[in-house]
Amino acid sequence: MLSRLNLVLLAVLIACALAVVTSQHKARKLYVELQQEEELEKRYEVEWGQLQLEQSTWAMHARIEKISIQQLRMRVPTAARIQVVPPAQAQATEKETAQ
Repeated sequence: MLSRLNLVLLAVLIACALAVVTSQHKARKLYVELQQEEELEKRYEVEWGQLQLEQSTWAMHARIEKISIQQLRMRVPTAARIQVVPPAQAQATEKETAQ
């Protein structure tokens, strides 16, 4: 009877030991995966910063003006040819005050 109890306890002990080893292995794998994802996040943040810098460079007013003058042959209109169009809301308010 005692040897049977010892065998059962030994089997439970081995099962618990295997469960501990398995859970530690899974935890280490998940930690490595977490580290890889954090490294990927850092690379994406650097790339995002580079893209924002590139976008601001492409959208600089001086660059756009230079391209419009050189490639599209555009020029700034004279003051006599400029018309200011108020927004629709301002037009409605002007009509109400005129009445």
